[in-house]
Amino acid sequence: MILAINTSTLQFGLALLEDDGTLLGEYFMSEGKGHFGNLMPALQFLLFTSKSDIRNLETVVVAMGPGSFTGLRVGLAVAKGLCHAFEIPVIGIGSLEAMANQIPYSDIPIAPVLDSRRGEIFTARFIRDNDHDLVRDSEDISLRLEDLPSFFKEPALFIGNDVARQGPSLEKMLGPLARLAPGYCWSLKASALGSLGLERFRARTFDDPRELNPIYLRPPDIRKNTLTPKPGPG
Repeated sequence: MILAINTSTLQFGLALLEDDGTLLGEYFMSEGKGHFGNLMPALQFLLFTSKSDIRNLETVVVAMGPGSFTGLRVGLAVAKGLCHAFEIPVIGIGSLEAMANQIPYSDIPIAPVLDSRRGEIFTARFIRDNDHDLVRDSEDISLRLEDLPSFFKEPALFIGNDVARQGPSLEKMLGPLARLAPGYCWSLKASALGSLGLERFRARTFDDPRELNPIYLRPPDIRKNTLTPKPGPG
């Protein structure tokens, strides 16, 4: 049994899959303040409702980013903790690749997008080859919305994590080059992450948990504390 964890987006998700790819259960939590605190209760609920025993875990697949700074650290900590406790391997998968994997067939490049704040997005290009396997066509990048035309010069099928907000922006910047995936696809599913992890599990290509680090692409939004501490005793 495989556990997939996505906390790279503010809509976190968990999925349990059998070795043959059968989806045992999936949990999706929409965006909310402090909602990552529900991650472990959600895992317990998923195990209970799918009648699964956590001791049957064979590997944990975790989204490595780019994405939410806090979320990536939370998800990676949980994944490493479970792998250490049950002495099982860990597999890290890029968030944009997992999102592109939710489009099974496409004659044009697939372009996943995730918010990067400051008016920027994380994106990349993927294609489906003649065997419908997902192939990377560019590296993950962070760029401003106004720079999209320099990166996408041909039609692409876009999928993201907020169709109501990202969809109009993409169409405004790219016009007919921006073709939007159906709205129900616009959230990163842990099952899509687990599907890619399952391929690596079968190939026995695992990651070293000591060297597994989040993919940030840009510095975090951490502001310097400008408050002067009050003098204390002594």
